[in-house]
Amino acid sequence: MSLLTVNNLQIAYGGIQAVKGISFHVNAGELVSLIGANGAGKTSTLNCLGGLLKPAGGKILYQGKNLLSIPIHDRVKHGLALVPEGRGIFSKLTVAENLRMGAYHRQLHESELDQAFERFPRLYERKTQLAGTLSGGEQQMLAIVRALLSKPKLLLLDEPSMGLAPIMVEKIFATISEVTQEGVAVLLVEQNAKAALALAQRAYVMESGKISLEGDAKALAADERVRAAYLGE
Repeated sequence: MSLLTVNNLQIAYGGIQAVKGISFHVNAGELVSLIGANGAGKTSTLNCLGGLLKPAGGKILYQGKNLLSIPIHDRVKHGLALVPEGRGIFSKLTVAENLRMGAYHRQLHESELDQAFERFPRLYERKTQLAGTLSGGEQQMLAIVRALLSKPKLLLLDEPSMGLAPIMVEKIFATISEVTQEGVAVLLVEQNAKAALALAQRAYVMESGKISLEGDAKALAADERVRAAYLGE
């Protein structure tokens, strides 16, 4: 069942068209990767779905409903959560306060916070620490867990591995895999194409605002064009 269906999406910045009529879908419980070079339009696409940008054209259906008819501040109530590039944490709030903000629209039980800390024990050690003083990897952990506390049906992740040490990248990707196994659909934008394709069931390749390739993630990972352009082979 298609949870998200995007048809002919267009996004423009002034006279510059960043996204030029792309179409794709994400099924319930599925992990889909969106890969491509910098400037391809991947982040613009996620920001549009999250409500940070208005589309210049096209149609977006989420759970069969026009996404644009849902007020931006209500999208999280409908199960749509965005972890933006740069993480978007509240730097002057504590770790615990940031996590509570993830569930601002509903009653949060303490047991849920305990489960969040079990996922990333390092955050428990720093729960009273200001989020702005965390390392980059810890901030990424915080941003992901905060989004999960909103109880999403679809999690939008933008460059979760950017700037992180390899050991932290491994932990973040393992968490993304766990989230999908728990039934949450994930749309992943990621510069690490090899890891993104290894995680996903399906993937789309964006080039200059258009989707140039799509299909089974393993098949794309074996495609000579993808290997040459994005896998360094």
